[in-house]
Amino acid sequence: MSFRVMLAQFRPSKGDYRGSLRRLGEIFRQIGRMERRPDVLVLPEAALTGYFLEGGVREQARTAGEVLADLQAIYTEVFGEGDAGSLPPLDIVVGFYERWRDRFYNSALYATLGAGEGLEPGLRHVHRKVFLPTYGVFDEARFVESGHHIAAFDTRFGRAAMLICEDAWHSISPTIAALDGAQVLYIVSASPARGPAGERPTNLERWEDMVHDIASEHGIYVVLCQLVGFEGGKGFAGGSVVVGPRADVRARAPLWDEVLLEAEIDLHDLPLARADLPLLADLEEKLPYVLEELRAAGRGEPRHVTWDDYAKEGARHISPNGRQISGAALGVAGGAVSAGTQTPVSSGPMIAHTTGNGVIPVFSPPPFNPQSDDPLRINAPMVAEWLVRFLREEVSYRRGFKRVVVGLSGGVDSALTTYLCVRAFGPEHVLALRMPYKTSSPESLEHAQIVIDDLGIPSETIDITRAVDGYLDLAPDADARRRGNVMARMRMIVLFDYSAKIGGIPIGTGNKTERLFGYFTWHADDSPPVNPLGDLFKTQVWQLARYVGVPDVIVEKPASADLIRGQTDEADFGVSYPQADRILAYLLQGYSAERLVELGFAAHEVQLVLRRLNSTHWKRHLPSVAMLTSTAIGEYYLRPVDY
Repeated sequence: MSFRVMLAQFRPSKGDYRGSLRRLGEIFRQIGRMERRPDVLVLPEAALTGYFLEGGVREQARTAGEVLADLQAIYTEVFGEGDAGSLPPLDIVVGFYERWRDRFYNSALYATLGAGEGLEPGLRHVHRKVFLPTYGVFDEARFVESGHHIAAFDTRFGRAAMLICEDAWHSISPTIAALDGAQVLYIVSASPARGPAGERPTNLERWEDMVHDIASEHGIYVVLCQLVGFEGGKGFAGGSVVVGPRADVRARAPLWDEVLLEAEIDLHDLPLARADLPLLADLEEKLPYVLEELRAAGRGEPRHVTWDDYAKEGARHISPNGRQISGAALGVAGGAVSAGTQTPVSSGPMIAHTTGNGVIPVFSPPPFNPQSDDPLRINAPMVAEWLVRFLREEVSYRRGFKRVVVGLSGGVDSALTTYLCVRAFGPEHVLALRMPYKTSSPESLEHAQIVIDDLGIPSETIDITRAVDGYLDLAPDADARRRGNVMARMRMIVLFDYSAKIGGIPIGTGNKTERLFGYFTWHADDSPPVNPLGDLFKTQVWQLARYVGVPDVIVEKPASADLIRGQTDEADFGVSYPQADRILAYLLQGYSAERLVELGFAAHEVQLVLRRLNSTHWKRHLPSVAMLTSTAIGEYYLRPVDY
């Protein structure tokens, strides 16, 4: 049996169930115009609402029956009036938030829309996500319940099973599906992209390795359908893929874009693949033993390993604490079943082949290098594309703006932001504002002008001196820090006002190092609602700026907030940006300050960075509000920013 599967790498209307259904109707119409229609249409996890809903799950969840009725209604509207039995059949897999038995679940359904000879439309199966990620950016277990079943089911195109995202990351899940007879495994996922250093986001590389392993180990087809789009800054990169039972890629979708991906699935391939690599059959044969071991391990029962002793009768035994005990002491008769004595694997240096003189060279990994920038390296072309798409999604798609305003200071952060905005929206839609104060460096104005001329963008120069001094004349005792804060907040007033004037939106320019150090004016530099650079360390900003073509004179000059003549960021910090970024990168990965010193970082630099990091958490959060009720905003009433 062969059939055609189509994956809709899909961007839902966030928090808008009806809007997403309308978009699905557009896909149905496109299918209707095809010379050969697919047999099975697959949509990603949470395709009808978007993934990061938080408390919005309560409003968006539907019963599986309601979803089926809505899908059938749209299908009928597209393919003609009449009862469902007169419509051409289409099987569909779709992820949605489900209400079932008065609880909420992250679910996927398999259904038949329309009908054929002897075929009735209706639900074939519902899978409720078993493994709910509640770490990092994920908090699923707070908002939905966990499912408890992984089961295969019969369809008109063979026996199938469904998994949802993290379900597939646990190797036992596809194994259960395959043991239950699944020939095709549909995995629906909403996996936000992470890891900017490789050819593709690191998690997508892991996904593809994983589906290859699932397919080859079990001799099944794996269909992975991923969400695309951005939700609150978290980008779903797509990369959907169909893999055959020999781990051969049958079709792969591009990154970032919505696309309909077609692939042919021929179930006649399965017996051939399973004959060549009969791993599933081997598992089925040994399953009773494996299950007993699994139960014993789950109960924490000690399991004794024995083997024949070479020198004398009796057996040796490895006790749970690792000590060798003679067979006689255990009452074990000689001739115990064994696979042979095991040699422990050395944790020492790697051994190479023996040389001609009999000396075996020893290779050790290079020592840890505190000066290495490896943890900070990025794939600049991929990151540039990532951020351009982020800007388009957050500005145009989510918020409906066509124009943006950037405060162009002449520094590398604002210059890079401007170059990215021009790539995203075109030069005519990007307004650069230069906002000097009387003490600002003339060089800053000159460098900002270089960017304006290079990109051919409109610009305005607003001298903020009179506005700032209008207040500071009333505060003659204001020190440099207070004066700098007034300037920064005045620039935000101008930036937001000009955005209102032209019907645009302001774009932030702060980088990750500044944010972690608290090196910004609260409710000033951090105020713009969209910021493409906020997860890039300063050294990564420099890498990306060189790639997109920011002039060297801007990239290579000492970074400065330009609030006081001669001031530089690094002089304020007491540590260089590269060294600060290296330390921050390791601290954020969970390394302790003590461990970093052991690895070779200077103790005073580690303490300086740690002190800045720990003393500025409050600047990275909204104001603290006294919680009085169980409906407190941001504590109980939780809705994502783009809901």
